Amino acid sequence: MSRHTRRRSKSQVRMTVAGAGILASAAVATTVAIASAGEAPRTHEGATATTKSARAGADHAVFVQGNELAGNTIRVFRRGDDGKLTAAGSYATGGKGGDQVDAPTDSLASQGSLVYDRGSHLLLAVNAGSGTVTSFRVEGQKLTNRRVVRSGGDFPSSVAVSGNLAYVMNAGGAGSVQGFRITAGGLVPLSGSYRSLGLKNDKVPLFSSSPGQVAFTPGGRELVVTTKSANTIEVFPIHRDGRPAHRAKVNRSAGGVPFAITFDKAGRMLVAEAEKSTVSTYKVLADGGLKVVQEPLPNGQNTLCWLERAGDFFYGGNTGNSTVTGYRTDRHGRLALTNEIGIATPPSAMSQGVIDLAVTQDEKFLYVQNGTSGTVDGFRIGANGSLTKVTTVTGLPPFAESGMEGIAAV
Repeated sequence: MSRHTRRRSKSQVRMTVAGAGILASAAVATTVAIASAGEAPRTHEGATATTKSARAGADHAVFVQGNELAGNTIRVFRRGDDGKLTAAGSYATGGKGGDQVDAPTDSLASQGSLVYDRGSHLLLAVNAGSGTVTSFRVEGQKLTNRRVVRSGGDFPSSVAVSGNLAYVMNAGGAGSVQGFRITAGGLVPLSGSYRSLGLKNDKVPLFSSSPGQVAFTPGGRELVVTTKSANTIEVFPIHRDGRPAHRAKVNRSAGGVPFAITFDKAGRMLVAEAEKSTVSTYKVLADGGLKVVQEPLPNGQNTLCWLERAGDFFYGGNTGNSTVTGYRTDRHGRLALTNEIGIATPPSAMSQGVIDLAVTQDEKFLYVQNGTSGTVDGFRIGANGSLTKVTTVTGLPPFAESGMEGIAAV
């Protein structure tokens, strides 16, 4: 398929996505606004109503990956105690962004393309167009000590961290995972850690058939990869030396097109499924098998791909109609929507093409990338999981030849 044909297809999809989002806005804005009105900020264990800090506030930041084809950049924003963002700099990664074939709003078609590791204070970014990964040391709102390493495969699109281990998922070709040690000097390849996923993609993959995310289970004993069109969730047990088992345990997904991965407080795994905008809950077994704890829960929205946790709440990005869904778990781990319409915040004309999400470490704020609009929205998370918009950043790379993807918050 020619590049011109691909772009024409993308343009048509973007128009559909934008139109759906605006219609959804008109239909539900009033309902959600009423549900959110007067919502008090959440109370956090060990925190007082007045945040501790001028010193902690100095370290608050949100990072956005531009994913530009000519040269990938990280945009840094200072986060105020009220959640508002102020531009604080732009840093070249030393690599190029990428664009999967026929991706409708999200060039990398993945979750976890930009990751902050609080243990090492490193920010890890994929350079899909260069087959490399960049690490920066984070010092407040400054990025220093840039290091670039080969990703071990084609089109790196997701990174997972556990302890001093990082694994990169390469989406191109057969697909693969490659391990690295996290050191003071950046990432160092872990010999003998490369594992193929056995896919059949080109070097630049089709967005619907590329893997969606790589993630460690909370204890770091398993490495999990979702494969979209193959409808599998593949689990590699991790040996004590940090290397994966030679073969993954291949599990059939409970729902169609598994994409994003997150975990609840008890370590149960939640997987977002794009086909019918559902979330399934699993227990990960020691041999890499999966036990379904809760069957796919639909949210009534269009194309759920991204999913992030904030305490007992979870937030999903629905790129098909540009909405964000809220979920909560009860003490038994049962997942439910935070409201019956499946939308946690009113959509808007400036928030089209919802893609990646990030939750701050204090779990007070959620930041949402809008790929078509080239904006990032910030929301205060209420005590009942409702979202109140506190900031919108404009002027970020919108989806065209490529577009921003990847967001992390400190």
